[in-house]
Amino acid sequence: MQTVVLTSREVRQLLPMADCMDWVAGALERLSSGQTLNPLRWSVRLPGGRGLLGLMPGYLSEPETLGLKAVAVFPGNHGSKYDAHQGVVVLFDPRIGVPTAIMDASEITAIRTAAASGVATRLLAREAADTLAIIGSGVQARTHLEAMLVARPIRTVRLFSPQRDHCERLARWFRPKTQARVEVTSSAREAVEGAAIVCTTTSSSEPVVEGAWLRPGTHVNAVGACVPKARELDSAAVARARMFVDCRESAVNESGDFLLAREEGAIGDDAIVGEIGEILAGKLVGRNNDEEITLFNSLGVAVEDLATAHHVALRALERGVGARIAFGGLRDADD
Repeated sequence: MQTVVLTSREVRQLLPMADCMDWVAGALERLSSGQTLNPLRWSVRLPGGRGLLGLMPGYLSEPETLGLKAVAVFPGNHGSKYDAHQGVVVLFDPRIGVPTAIMDASEITAIRTAAASGVATRLLAREAADTLAIIGSGVQARTHLEAMLVARPIRTVRLFSPQRDHCERLARWFRPKTQARVEVTSSAREAVEGAAIVCTTTSSSEPVVEGAWLRPGTHVNAVGACVPKARELDSAAVARARMFVDCRESAVNESGDFLLAREEGAIGDDAIVGEIGEILAGKLVGRNNDEEITLFNSLGVAVEDLATAHHVALRALERGVGARIAFGGLRDADD
């Protein structure tokens, strides 16, 4: 049996945002329905906090998929020629354990993370939401722009990052791709105030959005902080919002936005209303009214990667994309 090997460029070619949103929605619904195995990520943190290596194994019952993502996270890469997230996704045949696919994880991570936010935005943002604020200017800012355009009819985009030149570059890249007006603001507050949808996509460990800036009816996707001591939202923002997560177990162990707000006494253990998959399964209601502030706190889970990688691998086989290598795994007849 041969193993498909895909580069970042090939993954991107095979992974439209709208399709990824559908695949991630299915994975999140199955996660919340107990049809997956999705342990907490394991990590090795380097001295001085310069980076970490995370391992995210998992299993999906439908489509049946077994595999893991190994990802190196180096926040200092922002603004360099290297992505902050680099790694590989490896899939195995769930019947016999043979490696079936190895692919670059950068695009998988970038697109599936934004796709999850797109799914949450479809479920939680007001139908008429047409003004988007993005805090951050890296890879996740780019993919979140794409996802939000799929999720809602965005007319105005406001971008902010402390690296204004990065924001200007992102705006130049994006303007030819949309009829929406794209603005670069001078502060996070200027971007956020009055926005119907807010996406925080930063590597900051301190809040970049304050609760006082959020107008009634806003939906927030907070995706940048995935460790207990880092957060992008202040406690007031979390306390004002109806909060949903991708995986409750991950959130109560890893989400700095949740844990630090609880530590400060702004929220209690019951602040997490539920998982996005529970809304998809019809077990929970998302938004109750147009005045409610909603929050999707995304930690990222292995089954999102595996569902996405599964479909990418199938497309690669169908279209003849990528390399084929023989890893072995078959015993010689004489053994």
